[in-house]
Amino acid sequence: MTILVTGGAGYIGSHTCVELLENGYDVVVADNLCNSKREALERVKRITGQNLCFYETDVRDEAKMDEIFQKHNVECVIHFAGLKAVGESVAKPLAYYDNNLNTTLTLCRVMQKHGVKRFVFSSSATVYSAGNPMPLTESSSTGGCSNPYGWTKYMCEQILRDAAAAASAATASEGWSVLLLRYFNPIGAHESGLIGEDPLGIPNNLLPYIAQTAVGRRDKLPVYGNDYNTPDGTGVRDYLHVVDLAKGHVAAVKRAVQSPCVEAINLGTGEGVSVLQMIEAFKRVSGAAIPYEIKDRRPGDLAVCWAEPSKAVQWLGWRAQKTLDDMCADTWRWQKQNPNGYPL
Repeated sequence: MTILVTGGAGYIGSHTCVELLENGYDVVVADNLCNSKREALERVKRITGQNLCFYETDVRDEAKMDEIFQKHNVECVIHFAGLKAVGESVAKPLAYYDNNLNTTLTLCRVMQKHGVKRFVFSSSATVYSAGNPMPLTESSSTGGCSNPYGWTKYMCEQILRDAAAAASAATASEGWSVLLLRYFNPIGAHESGLIGEDPLGIPNNLLPYIAQTAVGRRDKLPVYGNDYNTPDGTGVRDYLHVVDLAKGHVAAVKRAVQSPCVEAINLGTGEGVSVLQMIEAFKRVSGAAIPYEIKDRRPGDLAVCWAEPSKAVQWLGWRAQKTLDDMCADTWRWQKQNPNGYPL
């Protein structure tokens, strides 16, 4: 079975390619490398001992996507390709709406043309509204997003629901399967240390910043707020190992093949970890010093956010397996082996 992985050279995409190849799938990657490096895919091949087909292309290029579908018997699409920095989305909203919505629209049109009916979408917990009680379930209220990035995920979910409904209404044959995977906070790296998170510039996420501080690339870690209503005053999030997340995508592909469905599913651990707890865990595992500085809260940050992941168990037979120490140890191995990330 051939899987098209858009954005497959990125952080989550590359780890998912590993899991797909190791589960016997043929993998075709489309990625414009705007926020990733070709080297990640070379390392995927080293880890698995298998090959994949790579196209350096923008997923908005409908003619190129049509060519890929013509050349390969694509049976399912996993769609990662998209801009993903919350702060940047506020500064460049038009770029985010253009890229994230139009990649999805292009894929839907090309899939419809070629009769492909299985779609796994990289969504996000940012689709949930502020003010929901914790933990977040798939029936928690959505919308009211605090940034354009979140709105693009919310809108893409609706696009996919509508496309699936229209396809089902237009034909008596089998309908679409759409799995909307709402991630919480992916961290970690492959246990080999060969692939991991390689953010451009200053990291937007906590653990890459911690790791770069530990390895000496950053002087100190900024901690935004220590006066939240949490046990130690710092923000609490649901951190998920990227390999567990990648395995969730393999489980979603298997579910999509079984029968038509359109389902949103949380992928998280169901447990919250504070910023200070993460710092202490990383120090314990690495033995490195992590100097940090308390700063003012950032506008829009929530005090707490974590998942209720039982639907993933029910629908996908999936649950997170790796511990917080695993997440920190694997990140540290990646950072030590690649102190400056992937080579240019």
